[in-house]
Amino acid sequence: MQTPLPAAGSKSSFWSSPREMVFASLSKLRIFPRKSSTGGPDVTAPSFSSSASSSSQQQMKKSPNSAGENTSKSKMKTTFDDEIDMKYRLFKQFDVVQDHSDHYYKFSKIKRLFPLQPTKDWVRWIQHEWKILENDLPETIYVRAYEERMDILRAVIVGPAGTPYHDGLFFFDIFFPPTYPQKPPEVYYRSGGLRINPNLYDSGRVCLSLLNTWSGEGCEKWIPYKSSMLQVLVSIQALVLNAKPFFNEPVYAEIKSTPDVEKRSLIYNEGAFVLSCRTMLYLVRNPPKHFGDFVAGHFRKHGGTILKACYAYMNGVQVGCTISQGINEVIEGSKNFSASFQTSLKLLSKDLLREFTRKGADCSEFLALVEVKN
Repeated sequence: MQTPLPAAGSKSSFWSSPREMVFASLSKLRIFPRKSSTGGPDVTAPSFSSSASSSSQQQMKKSPNSAGENTSKSKMKTTFDDEIDMKYRLFKQFDVVQDHSDHYYKFSKIKRLFPLQPTKDWVRWIQHEWKILENDLPETIYVRAYEERMDILRAVIVGPAGTPYHDGLFFFDIFFPPTYPQKPPEVYYRSGGLRINPNLYDSGRVCLSLLNTWSGEGCEKWIPYKSSMLQVLVSIQALVLNAKPFFNEPVYAEIKSTPDVEKRSLIYNEGAFVLSCRTMLYLVRNPPKHFGDFVAGHFRKHGGTILKACYAYMNGVQVGCTISQGINEVIEGSKNFSASFQTSLKLLSKDLLREFTRKGADCSEFLALVEVKN
């Protein structure tokens, strides 16, 4: 029988006063700021004074309609772009944060599932998971743990190249139940009300054998003390966000490939890309807590590529093809089939162009196209 952890104080439970135990645990994991060579904290990003920002804005107002105003605006835009880029480059793949107020499991079953303190075994395995995530995350997955809530995580997965999800961002909220790792974690997809994949429901449900939310055999299912949170995230990226999600549907998984079936798969990819773009638009306007810098920097960096793909797809390129030779490149035999797809993408691309430009993405060639058409 596992022994519960001692309380942090005579009148405090683990959940009401976790800081001492969590800090002691995390210090071993090396996921809090390290000491610099001078003995102070290792500051990885400069602070940007609000007073400095307001001062710059006041300076602009002093000389309206002048050449100096244009110069000032240009300098401010460069500073803003540099700030976005710097924060993006310094954004850690794994880190521990505090505020979990927008997390799906913020009111998670704690009182019901954790009436007492968590067991030593549970704490040890959560620390083990954090260590794996800190050291072994692939470059396109980012995770945040919570200082006062060891039972939850948030992860973002970048959509893989060569799929209708390329360059998109997909957020998941995670909960470790008290039975973990005997039972798998619970995973909620932050869908925004859109079902972009047969395995990712608009309700947030994630169907995956590894989570025991779908059928599977052997290593496809959750194996206590062997399966890991990293394995879950990589499986979602590779097996769910794949090049032909149409075949994720069980009824089509074993179906024989025919021209008609492949056509239906291509049409599904068109719809998936449109929904992915709608997700991008929502995220760039409403990033989840603690991921604002990452979302802004990601779309600043990849906005041009996304727009290039949009225009290529509107010109007949098959969704998911790697775009590298310009926006008018059409691959023989790969034209899309849906007129409604082109109409939807045309409207979305204008909104994306506006938002990406605000984040400092290089969208000059697309702005020129819009001006010519107008």
